Amino acid sequence: MITTTTLDNGVRIVTQNVGYMHTVTTGIWVANGTRHESPEDNGVAHFIEHMLFKGTERRSAHQISREIDSMGGILNAFTGHEYVCYYAKVLAKFIPRAAGLLADIFLNSTFPPEEIERERKVVLQEIKMRDDSPDEFIHDRFHENFWRGQLLGMPVLGSEKTISDLSRSAILAHKASRYRPRDIIIAAAGNVNHDELVAILAPMFSGIFSPWQPSINDVFAPAEKVLHLTEREMEQTLMCLGTRSLRYDHSDRYALFLLTTILGGGMSSRLFQEIREKKGLAYSVYSYNISNADSGALVVYAGTEKKHCREVLDIAQHEMSRLVAEEVPQDELDSAREQLKGKTLMSLESSDNLMIRLAKNEIYIQKQQPIEDVLANYDAVSVEDIQRVSRELIRSEYLHLEAMGQVADLGLSVEMLSV
Repeated sequence: MITTTTLDNGVRIVTQNVGYMHTVTTGIWVANGTRHESPEDNGVAHFIEHMLFKGTERRSAHQISREIDSMGGILNAFTGHEYVCYYAKVLAKFIPRAAGLLADIFLNSTFPPEEIERERKVVLQEIKMRDDSPDEFIHDRFHENFWRGQLLGMPVLGSEKTISDLSRSAILAHKASRYRPRDIIIAAAGNVNHDELVAILAPMFSGIFSPWQPSINDVFAPAEKVLHLTEREMEQTLMCLGTRSLRYDHSDRYALFLLTTILGGGMSSRLFQEIREKKGLAYSVYSYNISNADSGALVVYAGTEKKHCREVLDIAQHEMSRLVAEEVPQDELDSAREQLKGKTLMSLESSDNLMIRLAKNEIYIQKQQPIEDVLANYDAVSVEDIQRVSRELIRSEYLHLEAMGQVADLGLSVEMLSV
């Protein structure tokens, strides 16, 4: 059962009780992320995420770590382009302690100057680690260049310059202005009692406020084909080939998910079968979808030897064009449908995934959608829907190719991008 309570200041507390689970995962979400920063302070949302574990008025950083460990629990956080989440997963009997600990770090962190300087070094190392990881780097670079020149394109971690220049006053100002009650969602799932959790958290969160009202930043997807190359000494050439996609709450999102699954969503997908199974050209090849509040991208990824790069690109474009030109066979659609329905249902066996689903429903569709409705929406998608959505999104003028490796002499050109 899903239950929601909205406090007078706008903070939402939403829970899903699953009585047979041994655990509860509680997350405090803020519906503000990297795209809500200024270019000068890029990376501040992620930096704040780090700092909230570095001590409060009541607890030192070491005491925070010892307390969650003493419960046998997990305490962590993550930052995206449109949200930040701080979460704890513990056995159900520890939920009062875990909720109190989460609330304390969220509301009462002190941002000690010496901890800021220590954590600045940690984040700078995290940036270097990302840059040294080709798989991470190319996806970040695709996102940055696909939404080039827009706030949505800024990297979550920031840059070495912005992190080096980030001041304590800028950090505190961003938190004060962006952690608004109306943008805060507390989501908990598992063996949790809604009224008991509200009784714990409501007194702590009822008194917070922020008078600042942020402006809305329009996003325009790219209107022309783009090719971006990164030269690097590597054994493989990595590629991300993308096109426009749909916003998170779009009515055609179920057709899009099925389209993405058919294209490259598993071992039986077209890309996996053609590129890996039949030709042995890549170990890793798949497609995925990026969905934001107002825009999205459908992306194909593959890593292959330099000499096979052009062939892999041709196959990827051919398979994308097939979705536009031909109706998907009914049995292929039915198989993809059952694959997605199965994954959806299996994901609900984790309190972590249930918690994330609750929060994202609040952020993006402003309501809780019964799982029965999700499954029914998958069932309602037809082969005609798949082709219609393919024709709307998979178009030559929207294509963006990001390639990394020894790419300078491959002869790649914008004119080659065509579906």
